[in-house]
Amino acid sequence: MFQEVEQKVEKVEKETSTSAAVRILLAVDESENSHRVVRYVGSLLSRTPDAVITLFHVLKPMPRRLLEHGGSENPAVEAQLSMQLRNEQDAWIRKERESECHVLKQACETLAQSGFDMSRVAVKYGHDDDIARNILEEARSGHHDTIVVGRQGVSRIKQIFGGGTTDHLLHAAKGFAIWVVA
Repeated sequence: MFQEVEQKVEKVEKETSTSAAVRILLAVDESENSHRVVRYVGSLLSRTPDAVITLFHVLKPMPRRLLEHGGSENPAVEAQLSMQLRNEQDAWIRKERESECHVLKQACETLAQSGFDMSRVAVKYGHDDDIARNILEEARSGHHDTIVVGRQGVSRIKQIFGGGTTDHLLHAAKGFAIWVVA
């Protein structure tokens, strides 16, 4: 399934890289609010032929044990440890993608139900401790014009001191239009 997804992403990117398409990065998660955001964006843009949507889901952070190995003074052992770590990281990412693919599958189904042309949809994953930074990196590397996120319920402490993914995006997303859907 994931090979098909990667091929579709490449196809959508090639088809839209030279056109005047409006590229939208739609960050999704498992929440009901996220589902409403996808439904809203799909119905709003279903009749907009130049809109291209990338559904983006950030996986949970990689476990600390996979961030680095103990190292070795022997260059051959160091190279072997580095290769083993990369293989373990790749295996972890594959496993997480498989366990989280229902999030993007549901978002695709919701877009289709809203009438959005699915040939203009790509799906991508990210993984990082900092969700906002991961969304921004994808928006930049994917040459998106607009970032769409849902607004989660914010506690009184976060309202006073700031915080949360949406607030971080609003402060750091220079050069992008940001849609925050409540």
